[in-house]
Amino acid sequence: MNTFVILTVAFFSFISPVLSQIEAGTSVQITIMGVPGDEKSRIDAMYPVSESGTVNLPFIGTMRAAGLSPEALASSIQNAYKTSEIYTDPTIQVVWTTEGTGVRTQVVHVGGYVRKTGPIPFHRNLTIWQAVQAAGGPTEFGSLRRVKLYRSGKTQMLDIEKPQFKQIPLQPDDTLEIPEKNFWGG
Repeated sequence: MNTFVILTVAFFSFISPVLSQIEAGTSVQITIMGVPGDEKSRIDAMYPVSESGTVNLPFIGTMRAAGLSPEALASSIQNAYKTSEIYTDPTIQVVWTTEGTGVRTQVVHVGGYVRKTGPIPFHRNLTIWQAVQAAGGPTEFGSLRRVKLYRSGKTQMLDIEKPQFKQIPLQPDDTLEIPEKNFWGG
């Protein structure tokens, strides 16, 4: 009996697809079929999902995307084009990507004494600590006690060994500089 239950659960786990939800700050590739060629070229494109979770489409305007699966968004777009009587029988395909192909990917920059300097992909709620860890953490010569945060032309020095500074959220295009330890190790 237990073997049957285990096999049944394993079978349904295997065949049930994992539903991914579109997130704000990413992008979706939208393709339309069943419309004239010149109309197709107006719609087929990579669309950024705004921070408020919407995409702006030709002829129908702003539509909610964040929180939906690609299939649900495709269905919503099809219905919007039909309801607006713009197209009689469109078929929409939506592919969600976090890569942002064709759309500027937001990043934060981490430099100085970390294992891997350079841009780190930005996502909402990215903290200073997470960005430093994404850069491989500090080298043996890097100090977390005097980390510089550059934001909008202003500089802040933070001791991110202290818990209250680890959780500071970053913004797109922020820069973190991990300095070399001083004589006292700080």
